[in-house]
Amino acid sequence: MTTVDWLGILHPVLAVVIVYPLIGIVVRLAMQTRARRLKTLKCPPTVGREHSDLGRWLSVGVVLVVLVALTVAIATDKPLMAFHGGAARAAQLLLVLTGTLVSLAALWVSKAPVLRLAFVLITWAGVLGLGAQPEVWRLSDDPLSPAFWQSHYWSGVAVVGLMLFSLGAQPEILRDLRLRRLHVTANVLAAVLFLVQGITGTRDLLEIPLSWQASTIYACNFKPRTCPPPASSQPPGITP
Repeated sequence: MTTVDWLGILHPVLAVVIVYPLIGIVVRLAMQTRARRLKTLKCPPTVGREHSDLGRWLSVGVVLVVLVALTVAIATDKPLMAFHGGAARAAQLLLVLTGTLVSLAALWVSKAPVLRLAFVLITWAGVLGLGAQPEVWRLSDDPLSPAFWQSHYWSGVAVVGLMLFSLGAQPEILRDLRLRRLHVTANVLAAVLFLVQGITGTRDLLEIPLSWQASTIYACNFKPRTCPPPASSQPPGITP
């Protein structure tokens, strides 16, 4: 495997090693927090704080893992010397990535509701802007197409939006019962989308060839499922 191939599996590795274990812990703490609030189960008084703190790390982790995927997809699609748009476009995309990371960091420390809302929108806009680049595989951009609902990309940016909502509205969720119920509903949807991500991500990994195989694989016609005949395997210098 080349460096490009290792970079290609960085996103799923981070998701499996960091994000999905965190999901399990946060969900377990959420159930304990609810049980303690309803007094149906005796739980330590710290479960609410632990759920809140780890939920923040989960939200940030999801955004960062998605940004890693988008960055790798854009940067490794073609050799740097053949990058579409040249240095000017690369600088613009780097500026968008930097702005998105700065906005995420600002969201983490902001206290004012208006600022948190602004940074949620800026961060999500940055993710969507990077995801809209032609180097990013999106399966379909038509919501009326079945392929759109099977897209790993679109379920991923939807999860990012839900995670950013939870992170940005956390103080209000702790104080307002209606927002708490909305938070529960949003995170049930997020859990379903994480399941979809696990399925579609595994499917996409099966369809991505190694870098040395790519030129041959992409020469195939995927609709009739035919490929050009392989080059002769006869050793050079030997004639029949």
